[in-house]
Amino acid sequence: MFKDNAVNVGIIGCGSITMQRHAPEYHANVNARVSGFYDSRPERAEEMVRSYGGKVYDSYEAMLADQCIDAVSVCTSNAYHAPITIAALKAGKHVLCEKPMAVSIEDAVQMTETASETGKYLMVGHNQRFAAAHIKAEKILSSGELGRILTFSTSFSHKGSEMWGIEKGTHSWFFNKKEAIFGVLGDLAIHKVDLLRWLTKDEINEVAAFSATLDKSDSNGNLIGVEDNVICLLKTAGGIMGTMSVSWTNYGEEDNSTILYCSKGVLKIYHQAEFPLEIIKKDGEKAYFKIGAIQTNTNQTNSGVIDAFIESIVKGIPPKLSGQEALEAMKVISACIESSDFGRTVKIKYI
Repeated sequence: MFKDNAVNVGIIGCGSITMQRHAPEYHANVNARVSGFYDSRPERAEEMVRSYGGKVYDSYEAMLADQCIDAVSVCTSNAYHAPITIAALKAGKHVLCEKPMAVSIEDAVQMTETASETGKYLMVGHNQRFAAAHIKAEKILSSGELGRILTFSTSFSHKGSEMWGIEKGTHSWFFNKKEAIFGVLGDLAIHKVDLLRWLTKDEINEVAAFSATLDKSDSNGNLIGVEDNVICLLKTAGGIMGTMSVSWTNYGEEDNSTILYCSKGVLKIYHQAEFPLEIIKKDGEKAYFKIGAIQTNTNQTNSGVIDAFIESIVKGIPPKLSGQEALEAMKVISACIESSDFGRTVKIKYI
């Protein structure tokens, strides 16, 4: 049963992220009402309407012109995130945009500036902050129990996003340079950068990255035009150093782990299935936490993102995972591309 003041939401793009997360999570939230869908392939929007109600819009512009719509989710391929988000904000809608928020720093800046100018909320779907073990880890680190963070290692790898996208295999938009722009950097690394910024409470200001397309091929057997593997060295303004590796060519079990080496011990997050959170103290004391498993492409649970977005609107409180937060993560991704392209360490300037 919806509350009288439920937020009317329109969803733009009806691929896997809408099918698996946005639509069902809005549907399950009593403060939200799914009012309509748009997709460039109308049959996909029609399928969503059959499952969740609302109406099919002929264009995203028509959806944005509808005064009954309070907020939208932008769930298109990467290249369209910024223009649709900016148009939605100007139309007076709150926006939840999927990651990466944009394909350039200039577009990301324009998105945040438009949100500020219009007074509408812009949130980006970085879901790792909502994972149970990450929430617990942030509290442990903030308490000082493990002392200072010295170094870290983080990884995100799986079989490839062509297994996740609505069009499976070599025809996936994830492999299309024109639509995706990024490969694993925009798909996976952006998540880990946001997580690291949140856990360390520090800004990454220096990167060195190696990027390559090692194995993924298109329908003609040629390597795809976006990267399928990236390995990075990262350093924060406070001197924390670490590695980040992301890959679409892990043909074993998905790896979404992070290890933080601190002055008083080690914190392992999603390093093993039985205990998603482990603490090993400097004196040898160990603690293991059986806490919620992280989402995977084959194990979909509530992401927490949609609930946080709706709560923000209902309470009139700007989202913590704002466009500005996402912009800071985008700066690191951009620096990784520059480092790999030109074979040099890149320093990030923060104003």
